[in-house]
Amino acid sequence: MTHTELAPAATDVSGSVRIPRPASPYQGDIARYWDGEARPVNLRLGDVDGLYHHHYGIGDVDHAALGDAEDSESEKKLIAELHRLESAQAEYLLGHLGDIGGDDTLVDAGCGRGGSMVMAHQRFGCKVEGVTLSAKQADFANGRARELGIQDHVRARVCNMLSTPFGTGSAAASWNNESSMYVDLHDLFAEHSRVLEVGGRYVTITGCWNPRYGQPSKWVSQINAHFECNIHSRREYLRAMADNRLVPQAVVDLTPDTLPYWELRATSSLVTGIEDAFINSYKDGSFQYLLIAADRV
Repeated sequence: MTHTELAPAATDVSGSVRIPRPASPYQGDIARYWDGEARPVNLRLGDVDGLYHHHYGIGDVDHAALGDAEDSESEKKLIAELHRLESAQAEYLLGHLGDIGGDDTLVDAGCGRGGSMVMAHQRFGCKVEGVTLSAKQADFANGRARELGIQDHVRARVCNMLSTPFGTGSAAASWNNESSMYVDLHDLFAEHSRVLEVGGRYVTITGCWNPRYGQPSKWVSQINAHFECNIHSRREYLRAMADNRLVPQAVVDLTPDTLPYWELRATSSLVTGIEDAFINSYKDGSFQYLLIAADRV
């Protein structure tokens, strides 16, 4: 495994992360979207333990932990349970990264507010580099790293995940956690293939439309419109990986595992209006929630 030094992050006079020019108008749209995003479903869940995620959860709901719905603390308990499921998803992804040592470097492509980066460092003791188009997300993630005293090991930067500043073969593993629907998959996997060392591991957890359904369903179209993204098909992921020297070692259908999270979230005060589209598309088979782990050859 390899190790790369973390160079000082480019900052302006205020100490904030310097914002590069978007590579396309669409990237500018996405940067503005996430710079302006402050949904309670992300922030209040992160307030539970300081791990701020931008992905969904997996696993069975612990109904005993929820207690009585009439309890004055019921909403607080529900939020804590949703957050537990989201952290379980991140742990599941990290568990597929392979044999990671303290001298390794990992890359989180689309790191959001940095929750998974913190978890990766806590689990492996290694350095973690994150990239996001959102300056506000990068500032937030770096602020949390400083608060935790791990800023020398965990860092986010504003950068296009299709053209990162990391050296060729410098990463032991890399991942996208629900961020690959914002980019062209061939371009994305070409960059991961470049950054990963030979034998390195790439992992993604993503929603994708099911080719067996025929075309993206109306529910998938609603999700695309809500998040300003372009959900790819399962077939497109596998084809783009094969074209870029990424050989799948595991393909896991997590659809049954994420449905309880969505059904619980739909009962909370944190609903965003997109819950029914996820639930209906998972149930009718038009949308799938997958983990794909692939090795760089």
